[in-house]
Amino acid sequence: MSKIKSVRTRVWNWTGPTVPPTGNFCTNASDALRDSGDAMSSFRFHQWLTCEVETDDGTIGIGNAALAPTVVKKAIDDWYAPMVIGEDPFDYAHVWEMMYRRSHAWGRKGIGMTAISAIDIAIWDLMGKLAGKPVFKLLGGRTKERIPVYYSKLYAGPIEAMQAEAEVAMKNGYQAFKSRFGYGPKDGMAGMRENLKRVEAVREVIGYDRDLMLEAYMGWNLDYTRRMLPKLEKYEPRWLEEPVIAEDVDGYAKLNMGPIPISGGEHEFGLIGCADLLRRGAVSVLQYDTNRVGGITAAQKINAVAEAFQVPVIPHAGQMHNFHLTMANVNCPISEYFPVFDVEVGNELFYYIFKGDPDAVDGFLQLDDDLPGLGIEITHEHIRNFEIME
Repeated sequence: MSKIKSVRTRVWNWTGPTVPPTGNFCTNASDALRDSGDAMSSFRFHQWLTCEVETDDGTIGIGNAALAPTVVKKAIDDWYAPMVIGEDPFDYAHVWEMMYRRSHAWGRKGIGMTAISAIDIAIWDLMGKLAGKPVFKLLGGRTKERIPVYYSKLYAGPIEAMQAEAEVAMKNGYQAFKSRFGYGPKDGMAGMRENLKRVEAVREVIGYDRDLMLEAYMGWNLDYTRRMLPKLEKYEPRWLEEPVIAEDVDGYAKLNMGPIPISGGEHEFGLIGCADLLRRGAVSVLQYDTNRVGGITAAQKINAVAEAFQVPVIPHAGQMHNFHLTMANVNCPISEYFPVFDVEVGNELFYYIFKGDPDAVDGFLQLDDDLPGLGIEITHEHIRNFEIME
């Protein structure tokens, strides 16, 4: 029987080249504040945390977190690591509940749950390696021959550039695309027209036989979204993502009664928080972030609840832990996919820290039935572009 002997955390600070911020790149919750430069700055993350859980036989499982890595590292090192050392990783349900309940007064949302997520993902990778099975086999096995993915980039910018990007993605076989809005309430009717121009321009390229998803990233409010929905309806979006701030569950529920499906949950934490979204009819598509929601252990519970409500689950972001969950659940029909790209918002860092993520081919991903664990490793190929905090 293997026991956990150590938990190692590192924060990877990107010092390499980045794509500079541009105006009206993507609406976000900071847009409601008075102008102070790059409103997206607090939502760019050029740091990442890795969490390595090692057993006494030398096997190492890898977890990660992208939310406030330096603070999450402190929480793991000081609070959560001492809880799990000495435990059997296959007692993952007990380990999860121990982390959750012993930090309940302060850790059930935000930083605490993000720290729990990182450890839990590492434990699942560890279990897969110890069992000699890929994680999706431990979760229920293959429910798809391969995973369809949607192209998740198309940030707001010059119309010609967005169309050119969509054209390339379409030629690469994608059947679904997600685009971001660049304008919100403070931009008035003129901003609405700019938003609509870009939706129309993308539709001109991809046509109406492919799915188009639209994201506001919490940059709108209830009134503005209600005004936008009738204007967007003719473009037949598969969903409108995070139109209002995460706490406005009533707003989500009201909007979700309209003609366009509303998606969200990326900024929700835990089983109970996601169950509340489902119970109140707040979302037609649930998009929890496995790095925040409590890891794979919590995600599987949420998947079951969502299936009971007949609400599909499409986890936020690409990344291997999400691909394994999607492969093992019928109710997870498609995965988000960020193409390999220069460091911009920060999602791209995953490709510079880890190796093993499958490339999308003709709009699909494949997982290896014989590759144990999550199938990723920490790589030092780009280490010259990082400052690492132990």
